[in-house]
Amino acid sequence: MAYLGTQPNDVKKNIGLYTPSEILQLTKDGSWSGSLELIESQTVSGVSSAIFTSIKENVYNVHFLQIINFKPTDDERDLEIRFFESGVEESASVYQYAYEFGRASGTFGQSKSTGNTHIRGTLNVGNATNECGNSYNYFYNLGDSSKYSFQTNHTVLIPNLGTSEMLFNFGGGVLPQASTVDQIKLYVSSGNFSCTAKLYGVKQIWVT
Repeated sequence: MAYLGTQPNDVKKNIGLYTPSEILQLTKDGSWSGSLELIESQTVSGVSSAIFTSIKENVYNVHFLQIINFKPTDDERDLEIRFFESGVEESASVYQYAYEFGRASGTFGQSKSTGNTHIRGTLNVGNATNECGNSYNYFYNLGDSSKYSFQTNHTVLIPNLGTSEMLFNFGGGVLPQASTVDQIKLYVSSGNFSCTAKLYGVKQIWVT
């Protein structure tokens, strides 16, 4: 039987093949590639920002961030994301992003920038009853000081209930600087917000 191990990113010492039973056992143990480890969950209300200060960037090359029921106090606000590089918040206009969005009515558009102070965790969300946003985000290379830090994003939200329209959004962003990202900040440009945010590490398996 192959050596299964229990640690994230363990080198698996076999011939590169796993039997179905080994795959099932690795999945059950949470050690199979793609398994998620919950790093931290935050449920916040009435705050202008929330920061994940310990993201295990030295363990995981891929992170998964889930945003649940994001609701701003100011109307039509998006959840914005910034990175900390070696403990220092990067707030300059250096981020790039490109997102495609579509409304239930059939209209489509783009949100894009080659020099912004953030990437986007959601598009603009309304603040009326039942208006909220939900998204998931993958981050790549955060702990690799030789690479840029990338994001992919998928969001569904209601920007303004008065229009009775649902809106979807997908795309991604990048901090085009080779650096070690060790913290992730969620915030709104004005007012406060509430949401549940869950940060996971995505496990990988290396086979020799």
